[in-house]
Amino acid sequence: MLGVPALSTAAPQAAAAACSGPNWVAGQWYDVGAVVKYTNGSYYRAKNANPGYDPIISTWYWEPYSCDGGGGGGTTCNAPNWVAGQWYDVGAVVKYTNGGYYRAKNANPGYDPIISTWYWEPYSCDGGGTNPGNPGSFVVSEAQFNQIFPGRNGFYSYSGLTAALSAYPGFANTGSDTVKKQEAAAFLANVDHETGGLVYIVEQNTANYPHYCDYSQSYGCPAGQAAYYGRGPIQLSWNFNYKAAGDALGIDLLGNPWQVEQNSAVAWKTGLWYWNTQTGPGTMTPHNAIVNGRGFGETIRSINGSIECNGGNPAQVESRVSKYRSISSVLGVDPGANLYC
Repeated sequence: MLGVPALSTAAPQAAAAACSGPNWVAGQWYDVGAVVKYTNGSYYRAKNANPGYDPIISTWYWEPYSCDGGGGGGTTCNAPNWVAGQWYDVGAVVKYTNGGYYRAKNANPGYDPIISTWYWEPYSCDGGGTNPGNPGSFVVSEAQFNQIFPGRNGFYSYSGLTAALSAYPGFANTGSDTVKKQEAAAFLANVDHETGGLVYIVEQNTANYPHYCDYSQSYGCPAGQAAYYGRGPIQLSWNFNYKAAGDALGIDLLGNPWQVEQNSAVAWKTGLWYWNTQTGPGTMTPHNAIVNGRGFGETIRSINGSIECNGGNPAQVESRVSKYRSISSVLGVDPGANLYC
């Protein structure tokens, strides 16, 4: 299952001025406002209190911090609109089509800021900037999430999901309120189906594990032949998908695929990576299927194609549609048309 490669990999650039802060320590408690120096030399400030989450993974909890002489904070945003195909040097700030501001972490020829997250980072500033990915703006509340998944595995936490939102701030944040809720419902309905109600973290059929290594890829399977089995909310599988998702998210998933079953935010990010960037066996990404009015049925096609669609397995399609309707009801939104594929 799952599709084709994306872009990216690596870490944010160092802060531009004379910051002062202790080294970040995994597992140590940090209050809001704490400033730390990360292992790559960059400084980060805690936007939300946390028990030592990784600053370059848990981007809801941390934000890049630049300062002069130890001070810090944002500046007034006054940036040009992002233009696809235009060259941007490191440090360039642009205004994206969703109203958010983004800063180039690495020079690039106009890659899309909400897809190429190694090249761009959300940029916060006073007097006009935004903070994409703030869970306060997520159309699904924690109470609704718990209602939708009453028997979920604790690994699939609401905080893990909201921490992952900054990787793709256009998700459930594009178009009208109705469309935003429809996209959230569609994503959650599909991940419910893939994981048995957010119960299974890893693929249950262990006999399949050695089959997900495609040695025709130049990078091979450095973590071992049987290391690339399905994991996470969309059950990411195959070495080439771990490579592509890791490159896009700036995480070494090819070398360490176990991160997807050990870190809730990373797991959710892989699901959002597929949803927002991959067409799979379909003709468009699931994100585009919803925001462009093609309906829930087209998201099923992008995930499982002819295996379920066009009469391939109508019972499975019906199961997904039933859950989508149920979640739409919880969110108080009309599920719309074109529910089947």
